[in-house]
Amino acid sequence: MAAGFKTAEPLEYHRSFLKENCRPDGRELGEFRTTTLNIGSISTADGSALVKIGNTTVMCGIKGELTSPAVDAPNKGYIVPNVDLPPLCSSRFRPGPPGEQAQAASQFIADVIESSAVVQKEDLCIVKGKLCWVLYCDIMCLDYDGNLLDACLIALLAALQNARLPEVTVNKETEVPEVTLENRRGLNIHKHPVGASFIVFDDSIMIVDPTAEEESLSTATITVVTDEEERLCALHKPGGTSLSGEKLQDCISRATTRHREVRKLIDKVTQSDKTPK
Repeated sequence: MAAGFKTAEPLEYHRSFLKENCRPDGRELGEFRTTTLNIGSISTADGSALVKIGNTTVMCGIKGELTSPAVDAPNKGYIVPNVDLPPLCSSRFRPGPPGEQAQAASQFIADVIESSAVVQKEDLCIVKGKLCWVLYCDIMCLDYDGNLLDACLIALLAALQNARLPEVTVNKETEVPEVTLENRRGLNIHKHPVGASFIVFDDSIMIVDPTAEEESLSTATITVVTDEEERLCALHKPGGTSLSGEKLQDCISRATTRHREVRKLIDKVTQSDKTPK
């Protein structure tokens, strides 16, 4: 009976739970799903991470390549994120070029990298005007069940912390770069941006960490990104119901709490990865 009600009237089905201040999966309105993290699982990448938030599973692999800096930024390298939503992660996505949601997610990640200065692009420069690193950050969703942006950001941050780039020196006589693969160094992570996503239900009820079904029934979605200094790095709200200043402030304070939890998780996993096996 419940399954039939859920299929025929998904909105009413969810409302029947929300009246009791809970959700179909048993969570409270402000409760995040269990978040797990593994790092360094892609041996061919310079850094990698696999994140699960509930059933949503996202993997990030980072590959460093040598290139020339841009003429207008001779002392900076590049960071190029790309979010991929293949058909294998959900029936809502089709094969072919990136769809609207994948493009929007890639742009969002690029904006957060820029606004938060997670890695200083000057740190990626090897020889001013001649040689720098470009970090390709490929983020792939393996299983889509809502809250993609939070998962992408955790995967990116953990993979950047896991990344080790080989030592590069430039031969003074030939000016040819020489790469020493045995000597690898970690990146200098300046800021740790973490996202918290919310949806608005029936124009008024705020729900944190939505599932794909909850997202499809929402009247607005919002993602708040903060760093360790509780600074607001990004606010992403594509249309939908407008939010009062009070509700927005509530989202930001919840996002700072979420930031502390995620940082603890990343630090714990990073530390255990460093301990000798």
